[in-house]
Amino acid sequence: MHMKRLSLAAATLLVGLMAQAGDGVLAPSGVVDDDRPYDPILNRRPEGVFLMDTDWKVSGDMRAGWVQYDYDNPPPGDANINKGHADSKGFYFIPKVSIASPSWGGWSGKATVAGVTDFGLNDPDYETRTFALGTDNKSYAILQESYVEYKDSVHNFAAGAREIVTPMVDADDWYLLADTFQAAYYVNSYFDDIKWGVAYFYKMAGPWDSGSRTGSEEYSSMSEASFLPDAVKDKIGDEGVYTAAIVYERGPHKLQLWDYYGNDMYNTFFAQYDYVDTWNSMDYDFGLQFINFDDVGEMADYDGGSIGYSIYSARLDGSFENGFDFATGASFYTDGDGTQYTLGAWGGYPYFANGMIFHFFEAGSLRNANSYKVQVGYDLGELKLPGLWAGTRYTYFDLDGDYSKTAAGEPQDKMSMLGLRLSYNHKGTYCTATYEAVDLDNEPNIWAFRLIGGFTF
Repeated sequence: MHMKRLSLAAATLLVGLMAQAGDGVLAPSGVVDDDRPYDPILNRRPEGVFLMDTDWKVSGDMRAGWVQYDYDNPPPGDANINKGHADSKGFYFIPKVSIASPSWGGWSGKATVAGVTDFGLNDPDYETRTFALGTDNKSYAILQESYVEYKDSVHNFAAGAREIVTPMVDADDWYLLADTFQAAYYVNSYFDDIKWGVAYFYKMAGPWDSGSRTGSEEYSSMSEASFLPDAVKDKIGDEGVYTAAIVYERGPHKLQLWDYYGNDMYNTFFAQYDYVDTWNSMDYDFGLQFINFDDVGEMADYDGGSIGYSIYSARLDGSFENGFDFATGASFYTDGDGTQYTLGAWGGYPYFANGMIFHFFEAGSLRNANSYKVQVGYDLGELKLPGLWAGTRYTYFDLDGDYSKTAAGEPQDKMSMLGLRLSYNHKGTYCTATYEAVDLDNEPNIWAFRLIGGFTF
């Protein structure tokens, strides 16, 4: 019995271990993150077309999406309503075409061109929160991947631009266009139960999870793409993130340890343990997670703010032979500063208690907050509808009103989210429809709808 839709909230090792989950990512033991159960990057395995009689392969992902966010704040937006976020909506077309070389002595390469356009159909006044187009809401194309890789039974090395999934640096491909990173990494899998790796992430491009001031259509250094204050970025200049990881996996036990060091930015330590097993007819995953953030260098010397807090989380997810599944989680944030500079940065969303669309950016602060999640889903493949899944999720944030405040200074003690999702992924065609409503203290209600789908070849 294989694991269904049970989360390991983050992929378990650097990109080089991705034999089972497609290019750019590993989902260990077939386990898929429950926060993004039909993430295209996690699930797409494009068949590709061989060029002529060669071993060169062309593949692609033709995606389109409609996204809409209602903050009860029509453009240009009142700065005192929902943090100034204005109502946004738009349709986008996102084509991606790749060419991959054959392997020569373990060496291979790949290049991917991607683009985003709205064909001029959208109203630019309603695109401030869609995070799709480039600077000045213009269509653009980007060389999204261009890398060389060496792989054998023990060693995996790669360098160049690539979609990459790790816990805290993540392609985050549940949106319109995945983030991509200029990076180099090495992974060693000599031991049966242990894998270890090192990486250096230098630049990032993508329309989401980036604080870059130069536009999503360009590669920016990891320091520029961070959420740090502009004054700190100006002092830092262009800096990258050094990463080391070790993963132990034996039987039902799965342990992963990661450290991300951003010189003059902050250090992130990530640890997660999962016990994945079967009890009667239920596959289950019990997980514990710890994340710590501490500022270093220029950020530590910055007088306008600091980073120093931790998150403790637990979860229990399960699925049954009859098609039903569930996911529960709780996260506890310590009373330390820095959530505004770190949460969601560089595409990382490994947290156990998020909403389906909304997470951090609606509340004034998650400092000293707690969050809780309950999700119930059903695999309609049991009803002879293969690839179709439906589910609902309730997420509750217990906020600290001393830190979480509206733009007008009113305290926020709670935030709740109710989400509905219908996902389809079968034989190269995928589509996910998600609706979520937010009830936040002292703010008008918020809702959003995403319909994103496409096909791979």
